[in-house]
Amino acid sequence: MAPGLDDGSSLFNFVVRDGNGVKGMVDLGLSTVPKPYVQPPKERIDKRMATRHEGAPIDLSRLDGPDHDEVVKEIVMAAETLGFFQLVNHGVPVDLLESLKDAAHDFFGQPSEKKAVYRKEVSPSPLVKYGTSFVPEKEKALEWKDYISMIYTNDAEALQQWPKECREVALEYLKTSMTMVRRLLEILMGNLGVELDDTKIDGLIGMKMVNMNFYPTCPDPDLTVGVGRHSDMGTLTILLQDGIGGLYVKVAEEIANIGKKGEWVEIPPVPGALVINIGDALQILSNGKYKSAEHRVRTTNTKSRVSVPIFTSPRPSEKIAPLPQVVEKDGMACYREVIFGDYMRNFFGNVHDGKKSLEFAQINYP
Repeated sequence: MAPGLDDGSSLFNFVVRDGNGVKGMVDLGLSTVPKPYVQPPKERIDKRMATRHEGAPIDLSRLDGPDHDEVVKEIVMAAETLGFFQLVNHGVPVDLLESLKDAAHDFFGQPSEKKAVYRKEVSPSPLVKYGTSFVPEKEKALEWKDYISMIYTNDAEALQQWPKECREVALEYLKTSMTMVRRLLEILMGNLGVELDDTKIDGLIGMKMVNMNFYPTCPDPDLTVGVGRHSDMGTLTILLQDGIGGLYVKVAEEIANIGKKGEWVEIPPVPGALVINIGDALQILSNGKYKSAEHRVRTTNTKSRVSVPIFTSPRPSEKIAPLPQVVEKDGMACYREVIFGDYMRNFFGNVHDGKKSLEFAQINYP
């Protein structure tokens, strides 16, 4: 056990309050997992019990050609079932994705005091937050993850306020991904009978955030989680994985060739691919037709892992509710109208617990 970290409160202060993060703790030298990180047995990820998702990624370059309808069908089917799919030929340059991974390692490789300046309590910018775990003050067992979170307002503020180690490449990643995001939303909304203009698209993805996640090596991955079971709160998440892997998605209903209800499926890294997942906001808007994906991350004992998600969401002031076109077809709404800012506060105010966040908007009919 690392010196001085053998009791819970000093470890919590060192990792969370002082901003050393999990990486700072690991750098002191660990041969066992500290007790605050040991997950209850039901939350642990047993690799042997999970299947691998072997489906080929969806090739976005086939849109607008002879295979257009087939690609649309693949995207819609994935959104309606697993809530996760991988894309290749998505328009984001592969060398940019490689640079992103390098930038993430550069940022997290800095001394702790350089990263700790961005802790929520002291960050010089409201747009940037460095932290560890999800809601460490409330969690019974902490997540084995450090992160930097960067909110996008405009290019000038991003270039001025995001950390210099990663600002340019993170901004480029965000901007080059938006054509793909808009295209995916046009397809998914078009399938629901809704035509999108720019104003409507901005209503769905008016808030954008780039995170960089760092999962340091762990002495015993069987006892820990990198991220606990959760769905994302927003509209669409775009995720860059590195080559190490560790992302698992829960099968909500039996899906042929993928898995049975309740099983966990590993999403293996595919070189040059981006992972797309459906968020809670899109599940609410589609009245439950599209499924926000419950997912979690396993730790590794071989090499530190990075991932870089872009979270797109409605703005906090936006009201979201099942779309009238869908409710008319379904005959009833499954979710009530919510102000998205209220939904966000509820989401960030509670520990990860599967898809419990959706209960905030759910209508429970007698």
